[in-house]
Amino acid sequence: MKISCDEATKICDKNQYGEASLWEKIKLNLHLFLCKKCGLYSKQNTVLTKCYEAHKNTSNGASHCLSIEDKEHLEEELKSRI
Repeated sequence: MKISCDEATKICDKNQYGEASLWEKIKLNLHLFLCKKCGLYSKQNTVLTKCYEAHKNTSNGASHCLSIEDKEHLEEELKSRI
């Protein structure tokens, strides 16, 4: 039942997009309870996904790079979550 950190990050990524099975979620939550580094990875992954979704929704499909202000905001958001 114990999984490696590598497997935990893969399940975390799958879970982020709703693709993880119930059994994978159970194994991941047990691993996250025991491994603080993977817990941090999971939190950062969630923040990045939220930032991406927020930016995607405001860009109206336009293809462009992040502005300096957006990059600074993203960096501040990540630092505040650590």
